[in-house]
Amino acid sequence: MPTTSLSYADAGVNIPVWNAARKRIGKLVEATFNKNVVGKFGHFGGMFSIASLRSYKKPILVSSVDGVGTKLKIAAETGIHHTVGMDIVNHCINDILVLGARPLYFLDYIATGKLDPDVFVKVLTGLTKACKDAGCVLIGGETAEMPGMYQAGEYDIAGTIVGVVDEKDVIDGSKIRKGDILIGLRSNGLHTNGYSLARKIVKDVAKKTYFDIFPETGRTFGEELLRPHRPYSPVLSLMKQELIRGCAHITGGGFTDNVDRILPPKCDAAIDCRTWTPDAIFLWMQKQGQVKNHEMYRTFNMGIGMVLAVKPSDANKVLRSKAIAKFEPRVVGKVVAGSGKVKLEF
Repeated sequence: MPTTSLSYADAGVNIPVWNAARKRIGKLVEATFNKNVVGKFGHFGGMFSIASLRSYKKPILVSSVDGVGTKLKIAAETGIHHTVGMDIVNHCINDILVLGARPLYFLDYIATGKLDPDVFVKVLTGLTKACKDAGCVLIGGETAEMPGMYQAGEYDIAGTIVGVVDEKDVIDGSKIRKGDILIGLRSNGLHTNGYSLARKIVKDVAKKTYFDIFPETGRTFGEELLRPHRPYSPVLSLMKQELIRGCAHITGGGFTDNVDRILPPKCDAAIDCRTWTPDAIFLWMQKQGQVKNHEMYRTFNMGIGMVLAVKPSDANKVLRSKAIAKFEPRVVGKVVAGSGKVKLEF
């Protein structure tokens, strides 16, 4: 038996440290608040008024939950933590965007073995910035300190988003028809997918560290791999003009397991992979790992983070839209007769 009285801190959970960290993030969180937030930071639950939804005829709430995956291991090793906070928000924004929804509020969950207040604040700085940029309230969250669950310096992040779309404005791919044009929007590197393979290639195969320079860009491998997930929120303006028939977020599963989710039963998507040049990091990893084309395109986004399906008559208007110009839109394929599959052409 212990000779002295034990405390929670003796077991590895330091409540005073967490309380001090919570005070540091209060202003960051409250900076995302808008007139719909009821109450103040620190309640047991977040309250959000839905009075503003009166302008919707038949409002539908759209929700999604996701994580950042093993990209976090690179953040832990390099000490770059703000980008993964942006990742979790922007990934979730895109997941509801493809249905035509705009974000309302976000909740985060961060778990670690031992809370490092400085790391925690860096993550929340990126997270709150992404929320504020998107007009999305960070209405609540949870931080769990669990000794023995994680290696020193490591943590996990998960996030849940809730958005809204009017029933008449839902984009579900059901209007896609044979002959429609598929337009790709540029990604910002890997975003949040394929990192288990990327890490294996960089460290185990190529024998590189995340502090080595990637010659093609002049950034370190860590900086290259930690580029934040891009939000495609401006696409909403095209949806409001009824220019988008279907929209696919290219995440885990690459092209083959994401574009097929929006295809009607009698349609295939023919993706011409020769219409764009993937970022240098993808080409380098493929060469180093001797990865086959199909494996690359079903694991990574290969430089295209979102695919839009549009009527042929609307294609030029979408391609020339100032709203999405920064995403370098380009035709990457077309819809053909088929059975709901994605065909990659190299």
